[in-house]
Amino acid sequence: MSDPAKVRRHAERVRELVASVVRSQIKDPRLGMITITDARITADLRDATVFYTVLGDAAAQAGTAAALESAKGLLRSTVGKALGLRHSPTLTFVLDDVQDQVKHIDDLLAAARNADAEVQRLAAQAEYAGEPQPYRVDDDEADETDEATDADETPRGGEAR
Repeated sequence: MSDPAKVRRHAERVRELVASVVRSQIKDPRLGMITITDARITADLRDATVFYTVLGDAAAQAGTAAALESAKGLLRSTVGKALGLRHSPTLTFVLDDVQDQVKHIDDLLAAARNADAEVQRLAAQAEYAGEPQPYRVDDDEADETDEATDADETPRGGEAR
């Protein structure tokens, strides 16, 4: 079992190496506008997963995936030599669909904001189901109750007459 910090450093190094080799050494015309976003390596340093994004449509993504698959041997030997490990890690390339997920979340948030605005608009137009103030006491009733309580009071300092 390797140290987690060492595994993290190796994963970062794998990401940098793959990005450098893709940019400078691979001349495959199928390779599109690619960005290496992340790399993860197992604790035994035998398997590495490289995440990438491609600018373009599904055809560009498929072409880039094929180009990376054909250049996997070159990339693996370069990574193995640079890391100086006993065993070169096997490389697996995974299309990182973060941009699609971000777009989906933005669409959901926009829909929620529109729904909130609709609720606010409906609330501004809403009316009470009953009277606006069901607990309001009429002024006539308030005066009668005040007179009744004044008559029941006893004078100060003594008993009732």
